[in-house]
Amino acid sequence: MPKLIDKFGRQINYLRLSVTEHCNYRCFYCRDDEHTPNCKREDILSYEDIEKIVQLFAQLGITKVRLTGGEPLLRRGIAKIAKLISRIDGINDVPLSTNAHLLEKFAGKLYQNGINRVNISIDSLIPERFEKVTRGGDLSEVIKGIDAAIQTGMHPIKMNMVAMRGVNEDEIESMIDFAIDKGIDIRFIETMPIGSAGIEALTQHISKKDILAKINKHLNNQLTPIVSNKTAGPAHNFKIKGTNSTVGIISAVSNNFCQTCNRIRLTAKGDLILCLGQQDSISLRDAVRSDLTDNEIKSMIINAINKKPEKHEFNSVIDNISNRQMVEIGG
Repeated sequence: MPKLIDKFGRQINYLRLSVTEHCNYRCFYCRDDEHTPNCKREDILSYEDIEKIVQLFAQLGITKVRLTGGEPLLRRGIAKIAKLISRIDGINDVPLSTNAHLLEKFAGKLYQNGINRVNISIDSLIPERFEKVTRGGDLSEVIKGIDAAIQTGMHPIKMNMVAMRGVNEDEIESMIDFAIDKGIDIRFIETMPIGSAGIEALTQHISKKDILAKINKHLNNQLTPIVSNKTAGPAHNFKIKGTNSTVGIISAVSNNFCQTCNRIRLTAKGDLILCLGQQDSISLRDAVRSDLTDNEIKSMIINAINKKPEKHEFNSVIDNISNRQMVEIGG
């Protein structure tokens, strides 16, 4: 099977696929308060578009497809999309990223249709604070969703917390304890300067070093590093001794992971994005709706991969991504 290898020798085997720009939460670091999705039904990828594009990626060596949004559970037919993708030859891992507000309703059906594991965004365990960060979210619904995912047998289940100084840094310890109690994993994410909302949130940035110091102090240094597999995400993960849980840190700004980047992103409108820190993209939606052959589209993808940058410039250049909203590109 051919492989997607960029000009820096990195093998690309992980596709993050956004299925909608819509989200029922409005987290302040993810999008501007006044932002609303601007797309019509015909603008977003259809079931047929998604199936065709993922088939082509699978033929090029993609093995993992993560469904994201916006909030993917808002996409009509999300279980059907999961089923279509999970049945494609070569795809062996179909996780989901969600805010879990609707997960209690969908967990069983998703699991039956190929969603083997789930990442859940949760930035606070204090109801009032959670509501403020998400601009209206309901923590109780998220916890119901977490419990439903556990009951279905999804594994691993990972909670993702964007750690922010002056916002929720005092909950790092309680979030770890919550994860251990549930027997699931927890990851802490540095704020990233995507869109004006993300750039503004950089004032609340907490570095990996500071997060790890708090984790080690709380757990009395009871951490064992975990070696990542080939399609793993960017987190630096540790096993918490004496528990069934792991803790990880995603440090896109203070300690970037670009040298091992193995992922690309496809927006709900079908734009292939090669790097969160780069504006260049190509429309695979238009390609699969045209009279181009499969081989011609695969050549487009290969040529695009060769434009994947060596690294992002979050530490020095942010103007080129200030007009993006994280909610539009699936994180």
